[in-house]
Amino acid sequence: MRPPTPSQTVGPFYGYALPFTEGGELVPPGHPGAITLHGVVYDGAGQPIPDALLEFWQADPDGGLDGAPGSMRRDPVTGTFAGRSGVDFTGFGRVATDAAGHWTLRTVVPGPAAPGAVPYISVCVFARGLLHHLYTRVYLEDGAGDPLLDSLDADRRATLVARPEPHATYRFDIHLQGSEETVFLEFG
Repeated sequence: MRPPTPSQTVGPFYGYALPFTEGGELVPPGHPGAITLHGVVYDGAGQPIPDALLEFWQADPDGGLDGAPGSMRRDPVTGTFAGRSGVDFTGFGRVATDAAGHWTLRTVVPGPAAPGAVPYISVCVFARGLLHHLYTRVYLEDGAGDPLLDSLDADRRATLVARPEPHATYRFDIHLQGSEETVFLEFG
């Protein structure tokens, strides 16, 4: 038998050091205008992936992309992890899926980053079996005029639009392969 190749020995090691406390809490509970975005990450066989890691980046409600530093803020005295300040919006989140492949993010509706642009939340997916992470977007509405959405047929377009649910909640499932595969983006 031959020894494993590097690609056969790759993780998932995402549960070690990468997730951080309250990584999915971009805004504190009770924040005005807070929304909950959640879903499940599925593999090509339609099974939930219990060990994926998702990173999110988004504009603030005014469309600003600067984001305040502080998602991994340290206590200046002890050097321990202090977390977000609870006041500043960083625009960044990192969430691991649970044993059922489910993830949750509490954030605000992003504003358009440019006049006339359709706002979205950027997502980076890390999961077992992927040698390279995948990028996608979450749109909270089916925004006409967005170049990416306008370039897709209705079925593919639907994989990028979160479904609204009661109580300021949106559902966005990510399918890595198969008939419901999420549209992924390639950056050159």
